[in-house]
Amino acid sequence: MVDSGCHYELKYSNNWVRVTKVDWQQKRNGTTHHTQDFPSPNLVVRRGQMFTIIMNFSRALESQEALIFTVETGPQATEALHTKAVFQASESEAGTAWRAVQEVQTENSLTINLTSPPNAVIGRYWLSARVSSRRKQSNRKLGNFVLLFNPWCPEDDVFLASEEERQEYVLNDSGVIFRGVEKSIRAQGWNYGQFEENILNICLSILDRSPSHQDNPATDVSHRHDPIYITRIISAMVNSNNDRGVVQGLWQSKYGGGTSPLHWQGSVAILQKWFKGRYKPVKYGQCWVFAGVMCTVLRCLGIATRVVSNFNSAHDTDRNLSVDKYVDSFGRSLEDLTEDSMWNFHVWNESWFARQDLGPSYNGWQVLDATPQEESEGMFRCGPASVTAIREGDVHLAHDGPFVFAEVNADYITWLWHENESRERVYSDTKKIGRCISTKAVGSNSRMDITGLYKYPEGSRKERQVYRKAVRKLFSVEACGRRDRIRRAGGRGFWCEDLLEPATKPSITGKFKLLEAPVLGHDLKLALCLTNLTSRARRVRVNLSGSTILYTRRPVAEILHESHTVQLGPEEEKKISVTVSYSQYKEDLTEDKKILLAAMCFINKGEKLLVEKDIILEDFITIKVLGPAMVGTAVGVEVMVVNPLLERVEDCVLLVEGSGLLQGQLSIDVPSLEPQEKASVQFNITPSKSGPRQLQVDLVSPHFPDIKGFVIVHVAAAK
Repeated sequence: MVDSGCHYELKYSNNWVRVTKVDWQQKRNGTTHHTQDFPSPNLVVRRGQMFTIIMNFSRALESQEALIFTVETGPQATEALHTKAVFQASESEAGTAWRAVQEVQTENSLTINLTSPPNAVIGRYWLSARVSSRRKQSNRKLGNFVLLFNPWCPEDDVFLASEEERQEYVLNDSGVIFRGVEKSIRAQGWNYGQFEENILNICLSILDRSPSHQDNPATDVSHRHDPIYITRIISAMVNSNNDRGVVQGLWQSKYGGGTSPLHWQGSVAILQKWFKGRYKPVKYGQCWVFAGVMCTVLRCLGIATRVVSNFNSAHDTDRNLSVDKYVDSFGRSLEDLTEDSMWNFHVWNESWFARQDLGPSYNGWQVLDATPQEESEGMFRCGPASVTAIREGDVHLAHDGPFVFAEVNADYITWLWHENESRERVYSDTKKIGRCISTKAVGSNSRMDITGLYKYPEGSRKERQVYRKAVRKLFSVEACGRRDRIRRAGGRGFWCEDLLEPATKPSITGKFKLLEAPVLGHDLKLALCLTNLTSRARRVRVNLSGSTILYTRRPVAEILHESHTVQLGPEEEKKISVTVSYSQYKEDLTEDKKILLAAMCFINKGEKLLVEKDIILEDFITIKVLGPAMVGTAVGVEVMVVNPLLERVEDCVLLVEGSGLLQGQLSIDVPSLEPQEKASVQFNITPSKSGPRQLQVDLVSPHFPDIKGFVIVHVAAAK
């Protein structure tokens, strides 16, 4: 904002005109543009919408004098690149380009209504002005402002019609991210914090640090009118691969030299650390961290964005729309042969905008993924891929459709690897990929299932038709057209039609059932239930294995290895008891708190069945606000923590965070806890913003994985 004590001179003939004050009307403009929560010292407005400034002069402008404005963004701004515009103030609002409408308020004061086009480049702008004359006069800079995308503007590509959804997907600065396993989905609080101090500046700096900007700054800035271009840049820059992006990924159980991905409670600390560290990648992140940070950046820039979790998510490395898993005779994954994988869950983003490159049929939600899995046009990024295109099997469309389609609808194929290096297809559930696709509901923290947006009902005729369509589109030229074979581990090739043929269904079924809730620090008790589907007796040899795993399902350590033989009478069901003691898994359990059990069943006549069970161990934490919350007034909070172990623990710390509730992160030492002891930890918070605010707590211990919780605090405005 121009300081009221500064004077800018605009010359007409020999009569100097001084601008004595520029009032950027930040409160008024912030309210109408939904940018009032940005703490930026400069005006923040949205494109395609009028904003108002008031200019005071040393004298009244004469009737033949007119103000000519110039707006510029980026280096070497030019009108040809649409990064510069020169326009004269008038009394007309006609036109779709930059325009200014003047209204005389007093003798020496003008109210100017400025409007940017709905497809203007977003970013930092300089505003200059001069008075028209017969001689060319130099522009005088009035100050700078920030222009963002505008989901409230019907002509903007990012327009979103629902006000409730705009409040949720653009303005909500906190949310939940769903993690866990398909049968045990948990909500984790996340502080997006797009309105926190300096976050807007950091988000704009991410664009300026991209390789595209470093290579050709002027051209890069000229493309920043396009949400497709912007989201693709951000998808690459949120991870540190290929560039000095924001977050460095690491998938293992040790995180030396950095922060465990599970310790992050929001995006603010990550973005600030990256910026203050002179763009050195922040260690470490995994998929939900990348998605949380990307959601912050895109909401900050004005693009409606949400976080989406896909359970049993495929990582298809060879673009054949199937996940091929190789196992041994105990159902253990052979990692040296298995290139594809199925993660317990994977988290990405969806952003809402028009697809001018594809046509209106593909407008709406677009998949974006900042987790570095596969390269797209030489960079680790993914999307935007139209959700509609994924549902209809249109995998030939930009961007990265085949990869996203496989994530939610690949066929899961299991191969038994024999010692002679031959392989045999084993029956397993081909419907297991892409389950319970979830996002936070609008206006509440409940889980909204959006699986139907990505695919037709699993196993339905329409879903199978779409799958076949996608496979044939993908291989129409490169594979089937030339009859090329796709090479897989083990050296045997197969035709693309082989991907469409299901394995033979065996004569028995199997299922793991939990006999007790799986609680951290306790023994696991299950039963493997086997049922004979035929009228003839069946003899079954069962090889059982169990491993602690990462959420990517990569095994860490084997904790169970045993064999059984079961005789099943006609249509008989029998149960095999399975127990995994705490002592068996305690040393090798990762922060993901996940265990994978597998049963490879060998039935007479060569039939085989693989049964798997993903287990996440439960834990508990409760949070209670001890009174009404009001802006500027301290209120107590009580957190009840539990030692889940059968042993005494020390050195526990409670980490507390909440946008609008705390400045930064609060760290509280927790007294030593006896075996399974409950303890109360109390502290005060002083809210700085009204409305529903999210308070997150994280119990960190060297003895067991993090225990997380969150609560919504409804803060009243100050009286």
